[in-house]
Amino acid sequence: MNRLKRSWFARFYRLLPLPATLLLGGCHWALLDPIGPIGEQERTIILTATALMLLVVVPVIVMTLLFAWRYRASNEKAEYQPNWSHSTKIEVVVWSIPILIIGILGTICWKTSHELDPFKPLSSTVKPVRIDAVAMDWKWLFIYPKQGVASVNEVAMPAGVPVVFHITSATVMNSFFIPRLGSQIYAMANMQTAVNLLASKPGTYRGISANFSGDGFSGMTFKARVLSQSDYAKWLAKVKAAPHRLDAAGYTALDQPSENVPVEYFSQVMPHLFPQIVGGKFAPGRMVASAGGSK
Repeated sequence: MNRLKRSWFARFYRLLPLPATLLLGGCHWALLDPIGPIGEQERTIILTATALMLLVVVPVIVMTLLFAWRYRASNEKAEYQPNWSHSTKIEVVVWSIPILIIGILGTICWKTSHELDPFKPLSSTVKPVRIDAVAMDWKWLFIYPKQGVASVNEVAMPAGVPVVFHITSATVMNSFFIPRLGSQIYAMANMQTAVNLLASKPGTYRGISANFSGDGFSGMTFKARVLSQSDYAKWLAKVKAAPHRLDAAGYTALDQPSENVPVEYFSQVMPHLFPQIVGGKFAPGRMVASAGGSK
């Protein structure tokens, strides 16, 4: 009976990877399917680094299997050398290949860390669009200072036009990330950072916070809508026709912790709202939601 149980468990254990593999069918390799120049360069870095590391990993795996087969107990032809302890040729190979790979990776990282500096403006003949992004509990506020409008959990941008995101947090640390555009950037209270991005083709893409920030973190996502110039103008017109205004009272109400917040538009935004958020004007002494997510 025990033998039958062990046999059944062994067969079940071997089948476990199958349903796990099927679950991967719903995954999307966003980082490897970019829609802009920043994401494309980051994809190249990921693939290059992976290929270089596989130059070490694959031979090690192959040699491990070959050595196990070559020196198995039943192979009486394998030469037994109990006093062997050193080989200069092997030492040269073992040390030179990793040093070479580290040197190449170091050069790539140094070069691309300057080329992909998030503060560095993108080369374009088109004037960039500025969008201010504010991480809140647990939603994203996007302010268009030039147009005087704002949106919650939805950001729109014209295709082929550089966008400069100015980013801060009204609460704990978060992370602004549109995976298919690239460049994850952290958002911190009373601090301002920036990232330059460009989307090359229209579509609706997923934006997330990549840093855990409390109870509502799982719903802290937003839609990144990349539109043609005409559709972008229509989107702005729709936002400007919204009934809500984002004045001091409206922002204070919006700043209260809430989860799974639907998309909302504000047709008017009080002047200099983003600098005041960065300066902490609307949260003097307020207890921000902790990572435990108090409400």
